[in-house]
Amino acid sequence: MKLKALFILGISLIALAPGSLPAQRHPEGNVEIICDPAVSRLVEAHIRFNEGLDGIPGYRIQVFFDSGNNSKTKGQTFYESFAAKYPGVSAYLTFKAPNYKVRVGDFRTRLDAVRFLRQILPEYPGAYVIADQIKLPNPD
Repeated sequence: MKLKALFILGISLIALAPGSLPAQRHPEGNVEIICDPAVSRLVEAHIRFNEGLDGIPGYRIQVFFDSGNNSKTKGQTFYESFAAKYPGVSAYLTFKAPNYKVRVGDFRTRLDAVRFLRQILPEYPGAYVIADQIKLPNPD
């Protein structure tokens, strides 16, 4: 029994020892992927789907939400007011019947959105973070 345990322990240590297996290094080369044609079609469909998306998953802060009489005018006024106060932050006025919404920012993480929310919360006490499709950042 003890001999079997020692043998298993010895094999485990050899297998886990760093550098115990030499790496294969090839300075140049080509990789050929051989797969079922259905996999290639699936990858192409995935690429086409992603090209059709208008952004990436992220977060925004909703600062305005209204429906009913004059909601379009209120939303437009709110949008312009926010854009004037925070010219470096993207603002979006959207309509999805029957509601007008003003959402601000293009935050990649919820933490970034919460940081900005804390900054504007005194002025916009009803604001909250919401998951949304955000615009892709400029690579400039």
